[in-house]
Amino acid sequence: MATFNSRCRRLARRVALCSFTLIFIAASSQIILADDAQNKNFIARAEAEFHRTQKLYATTPDSTNAINFARACFDYADLAAGKEKCAAAARQGINAARQAITLDPKSAPAHYYLGMNLGELASTEFMGALRIVHEMEREFNTAADLNQQFDYAGPERCLGLLYRDAPGWPVSIGNKYRAKSYLQRAVNLAPDYPENILNLAESNLKWHDLDQAQKELDALDQLWPKAQKQFTGERWEQEWADWNARRDVLHQKLSAPANPH
Repeated sequence: MATFNSRCRRLARRVALCSFTLIFIAASSQIILADDAQNKNFIARAEAEFHRTQKLYATTPDSTNAINFARACFDYADLAAGKEKCAAAARQGINAARQAITLDPKSAPAHYYLGMNLGELASTEFMGALRIVHEMEREFNTAADLNQQFDYAGPERCLGLLYRDAPGWPVSIGNKYRAKSYLQRAVNLAPDYPENILNLAESNLKWHDLDQAQKELDALDQLWPKAQKQFTGERWEQEWADWNARRDVLHQKLSAPANPH
């Protein structure tokens, strides 16, 4: 497996609102699953990496091993079946990330993966999820202050999706204008990373700005051949399964005739 700073992160993957509770899981803005065989393969890889980094962290609990284990915990929690497994992995990731922060308070990856694992834990909570959202916001802001470029503008991307999908004031931190600003900043910081343009195009479609969504889809189509050459290998297979499906959805929705009603 590649180290944490060369891996793609799927940000804001699932978002669900339940009464006054926001449940946020870090990755793409909608859930588009691969086929069963692919999913089993992705889960097996995530589990193997979870156990590998867990052993390294138990043997040598330094900052690097703590961060790598926190990343692996997020990956495993994101794919784990059932709330109990997800929560257990997320809690281990939270503890590892906090240990990394204790060892190095200025580590952008440590704050970033703390935010990610908090999001996974929030997905298993009910009453406590809204409180976790504010802690996620703080950790992603800290990561952005330390290194905006980390994970292809990951902190900015996470914040944009969090502001987009959270309930608005006074319930929570949702804010369309902040969302748009952070998502655009992610594109500006890492324009060659497909996830950033996908998120912005999907968001403008969600906000019924079809002309802007189409412009972003055109830019994505132009980028696509270059990205396919840049992001290659086993570690990108899961991202490409997601990106291809989401791009197809955008094409379908933007090419459909407008609803006269």
